Amino acid sequence: MKLVLFQFAADADPVPGILTERGVFNARPALRPAATPQETMQVIIQHFDRLRPAFEHLINYAEPRPLDAVKLLPPLPRPGKILCCIGNYWEHEQREPRPLNMFLKNPDAVIGPGDTIMLPELTEPWIFMHEAELALVIKGPAKNVGREDWKKHVFGYTGLIDVSARGEGRRTWKAGSWLGKSFDTFAPIGPCIVTADEVPDPNDVIVRFWNDGQLRHNYNTDDMEHRVPELVEFASSIMTLNSGDLIACGTNHEGLGARQDGESVEIEVQHVGKMQLKVADPLKRSWEKGVYMGVDSTNPEAVKRHRPQG
Repeated sequence: MKLVLFQFAADADPVPGILTERGVFNARPALRPAATPQETMQVIIQHFDRLRPAFEHLINYAEPRPLDAVKLLPPLPRPGKILCCIGNYWEHEQREPRPLNMFLKNPDAVIGPGDTIMLPELTEPWIFMHEAELALVIKGPAKNVGREDWKKHVFGYTGLIDVSARGEGRRTWKAGSWLGKSFDTFAPIGPCIVTADEVPDPNDVIVRFWNDGQLRHNYNTDDMEHRVPELVEFASSIMTLNSGDLIACGTNHEGLGARQDGESVEIEVQHVGKMQLKVADPLKRSWEKGVYMGVDSTNPEAVKRHRPQG
């Protein structure tokens, strides 16, 4: 099942919904909304097994709204925690796996389908890049979860763009702090949460990203250095994970490129769906639109170009 938050009109209150090929069903008749849209989605995650029959009844008997007649919102508008893996993809490099590591991304950076990524009016970061990722939606509380029990605490999946301000090369701006990942609007999430039963294996999911229609990211999550069960085990060994928290699984950096004013970008995660966003820059900066090809790039052509000469 695909779960969303949506609006009937631009000034309307957010409503929980069920996304289908026929349109969007209003799920509000099946539950009591909580104080905030985020809390409403957390209630759905926490009590989904009880709510599912009522949701299925709505799908069978209610009238859906056409998708183009509603505004989809981020399905988790303010997660308590957004944990993001650092790297976590082999990227065709033969080496020992890097140690698993994560950073926290600002929950207030979340935006959703159709929204605008706003590049900050700071001149110190020299470039802003995309990282398209699969994200795990947690069902909590989850603490010290063994990797064999990971399925009990992954409610579902969504797509996330880890927009990143870069300093030198692929180094994140303000090296060591990861603040370059947490500007407002730098965590697009969506277009929905797909429940875990609809994804046979999260380590066999295709992730794609387009910039103005040009395909940039195109990879399979089977390339992860540290796979999903280990991510849940690692994160929950450090902190308690609650319902509605997110773990972004990292990205394959091949195809990394700049975001700049006036662009349209799209992320598509297999089983989850596709969403489009815009990019705006008050300073109207521009960079080469080509894929990053610096000395630490793993793009095959860059590897060939920078290979040490014998």
